[in-house]
Amino acid sequence: MLTARLYMLQRLSALIMVPLVLGHLALMIYAIGGGLTADEILDRTQGSMGWFIYYGLFVLAAAVHGAIGLRSVTTEWFDFFRSPDQRQTVNLLMASFFFALFIPGILAVYFVTRS
Repeated sequence: MLTARLYMLQRLSALIMVPLVLGHLALMIYAIGGGLTADEILDRTQGSMGWFIYYGLFVLAAAVHGAIGLRSVTTEWFDFFRSPDQRQTVNLLMASFFFALFIPGILAVYFVTRS
């Protein structure tokens, strides 16, 4: 049952990331094409709750998607995660991986968007 829920959560995170990635790429092309410098971009993002929500959701979706994907690959490649203790170990490792992605990502978003 856990595997089915994780499968659906990973697909949901992918659905969330697709428009965010496309939007991010479009914004970067626009900013670079418009001649904006990094300082000018930061001036526009600082103090913006909208950018915090946009990129915060992006970071959350990417961390969820990455951790679940790595869990799937790990359990497929290393077929020895069969006992409940071994599955619990891999789940804890992947939860740690999620936080290793999420915490620096959300901190970066915070520092780029804080006023």
